[in-house]
Amino acid sequence: MSSENTMDDEDTFKILISTDIHLGYLEKDAIRGNDSYNTLKEILEYAKKYEVDFILLGGDLFHENKPSRRCLHTCITMLRQYCMGDTPIQFNIVSDQAVNFNTTKFSWVNYQDENLNISIPVLSIHGNHDDPTGAEGLCALDLLSAAGLVNHFGHSQSVEKIEINPILMQKGKTKLALYGLGSIPDERLYRMFVNNQVTMLRPKEDQDEWFNLFTLHQNRSKHGPTNYIPEQFLADFIDLVVWGHEHECLITPTRNEQQLFYVTQPGSSVATSLSPGEAAKKHIGLLRVNGRKMNMQKLPLKTVRQFFIQDVVLADYQDRFTPDTLNVTKKVEEFCYAKVNEMLEEAERERLGCPMTPEKPLIRLRVDYSGGFEAFNTSRFSQKFVDRVANPKDVIHFLRRREQKEDIKDEINVDYNKLVKNTATEGLRVEDLVKKFFEAAEQKVQLSLLTEQGMRKSIQEFVDKDEKDAIEELISYQLEKTQRHLLARGVTTEQDIDAEIKVFRDSKKNTTEEENEIKEAMNRAKAHRLERGDDSDRLSDGDVAMDSDEGLSSFPQPTRGRGRGAGRGSRGGRGRGKGAASAESKPASRGRGQKSVSSTQSRSIMQAFQATSQRSSRPGSFAAEEISIDDSDEDIPVRKTTQPLQKQHPHLLQSTAVSLKVKASLLKAFSLITVMMMKMIIPSKDQVVV
Repeated sequence: MSSENTMDDEDTFKILISTDIHLGYLEKDAIRGNDSYNTLKEILEYAKKYEVDFILLGGDLFHENKPSRRCLHTCITMLRQYCMGDTPIQFNIVSDQAVNFNTTKFSWVNYQDENLNISIPVLSIHGNHDDPTGAEGLCALDLLSAAGLVNHFGHSQSVEKIEINPILMQKGKTKLALYGLGSIPDERLYRMFVNNQVTMLRPKEDQDEWFNLFTLHQNRSKHGPTNYIPEQFLADFIDLVVWGHEHECLITPTRNEQQLFYVTQPGSSVATSLSPGEAAKKHIGLLRVNGRKMNMQKLPLKTVRQFFIQDVVLADYQDRFTPDTLNVTKKVEEFCYAKVNEMLEEAERERLGCPMTPEKPLIRLRVDYSGGFEAFNTSRFSQKFVDRVANPKDVIHFLRRREQKEDIKDEINVDYNKLVKNTATEGLRVEDLVKKFFEAAEQKVQLSLLTEQGMRKSIQEFVDKDEKDAIEELISYQLEKTQRHLLARGVTTEQDIDAEIKVFRDSKKNTTEEENEIKEAMNRAKAHRLERGDDSDRLSDGDVAMDSDEGLSSFPQPTRGRGRGAGRGSRGGRGRGKGAASAESKPASRGRGQKSVSSTQSRSIMQAFQATSQRSSRPGSFAAEEISIDDSDEDIPVRKTTQPLQKQHPHLLQSTAVSLKVKASLLKAFSLITVMMMKMIIPSKDQVVV
C-alpha cells in the first residue's frame, strides 16, 4: 500500500470500484423507490470528479434478472450522461479482446469503437441477480454491452471447466492484468476448484511485472460445507481481490496471510435487507495502481439511506419488568417505543449537514422475548412512526432466543455424543461423520500425514464394505510416499522434516493426485484380502445397495507391481448369484440368518492402525528391503540406493518428526474417531439402504 500523493502521475491507474448496486430495488415503493438510482448517480459523479481511467463493477448492477423498462431507461440515460465524452483514454488493452469480451458481436472494448465517444469505460462482471439465462445465455449487461455502454467480461461459457483470461492493460510503465469471474452457483464452483477445473492464465512474458487484480461474485462467508468459496482456493499470484456479493462494506483491503494477497469487499450500495451487515456505512473505493504498488481511498456514499438496527433482550431488564409484572405487555411496548425514538434522534443528528441523505431512515428493533414474555401487536406499534421512518411495516421484529450451541474450541471441549447423536436415524454416512468431526476439531486435531479425504474414504471402506485393511494400507502407503519424498529431497534435520511433510501434504490436498493415491491404497487393501482368500464372509454385490459414490462393481481393479501380488485373485470369489460364495452370502429369510456387523466390530479401527507396525517384513516395506526410487512426484534428479533406507538415513524412520510424531498424531486422531464410532449405532449391512 502506498499513499495517494505519490501515485498520481501518467503511470498510475485510477479505478473506481463498486459492487452490488442493485439498480431497481423497491422501485415501486413510494419512499425508497429512487434510492438505488440516486446512489448510481453519485457513483458516476465520483468517477467524473476523480477522472478515473475506468469503473470496475463486481456484479449485481441490477436487482432483477429482467429489469423493468424504467430501470433500463434510467441506467442507460445515466451511463450516456456520465461515461460518454471527448476525454481521451490514457491506457491500452494489449490482450486478445475477442477472448476477453465474448458475449456480443462487438468483441472489443467500447472506447475503441470508431462510432462511439467514451470518456469513462465501465467494465463489469455479472452477479447472481443479473446472471445470464435462457437458451442464448444473455443478461441485462449484454444489452448494455451491445449498446456500447458497458464492457461485460468474466462470463464463462462452460460448466465443466473454466479458463479465466485476463484483460491486459498498460498505462505508461504500469501493467495491469484484470481477471473476472461472473457469478456461478457456489456448490458448483467449489467442486470445480477442488477438482482443479478452474485455471487462471498468466502473461507469457514478464509475469512479475504485472499487477494482478481479480474480481468475483460469490459467497465469502461460509453458509454450508460447500456453499462458499474459501480465499485459499484463489491463486497466490493475485495482488488484490475485489469480492462482490457480500453486502457488508469492508472496503479497507485485508491481507490473506496464507495466499499473501489483499481482499477488498466494497459491499452493497443500497440496503436490500434489514440485517446487521447492511447497517455498516456504505463506501466505494478509488484504487490507484502504480507498478506493483497500490492505494485504496474510501469514498463515502452520501445518498444512501441511513439504517439503524438494535437488539433488545427483555430478560436483561428485570429491574423494570418481569413476566409476572402487572400490565407487563404495555410496559414492554412503552420500552420499545423509547428505544425507537432514541434511534430516530441519533439518525437526525447524523443527517445534519448532509442534504443528500434521505430524510427518513430505516429502523429495525429486534426484541428477544423469550423467558415468558408475550409479543404485542407490531402493526399497531409501527403506525406510530409511519411519518418518520422509511419502513413503517417492519420496524419491530420479535424473536425467541435459540438454544446456545457450545463453542467447540479444542478436543477437550468436544462433546462427541452431540456429534454422533441420532446418526443412524438421520442417515448420516460414516464419511460425513468424519468430516463433521474434523470441522469441529480442526484447530487442535491436525494430522501430519493423512488428509481428511483419505481418512474419510478409508473409514468408509472399513465400516461400509468391511475392507479390514483399508486404514492400514492407506497409512502404510502414505508413509512410504512421504519417506521417498523426504529421501529424494535430501532433508536431514528434524525441523526441515516437519516443514517438508506439511508442504508435501498440503500440495496434494483436494487434488487428482490425492484421489489416485487413495484409490491405490484401497486397491492394495482389496488385493491383500483376496490374496488371503478372505472373501467368504463378504456379501455379494446384489445383496446390498451401497451408500457411496461408487458401487463395488465400479471399484478400480487392483494394479500390479510394488511386490504385493496385487493382480492375483482379482477374478472369482465375487460372483453374482452363482457358486457357493454367493449362496452363502445371502440370508435364508428376512427373519433369521441375517448377517450382523460382528465382522466389522471384531477388529477395531485402532487395531487396524496399529497393525502397520507389525507388517514391516511384507514386500514393499522400506524397513526390510533394498529400494530404488523411481516414482518421485518432484521434478528433481532421481537417486538410487543399494543400501537399506534404515542404514542410509536412520533419521527418516527414527526421527520424532517422521515416525514418532506422525504416528502419535495419527493414534491421537484415530482414538478420538474410535470414541465416536463406538458410540454410534452402525446398522447391519443387510439393512443398509441408499
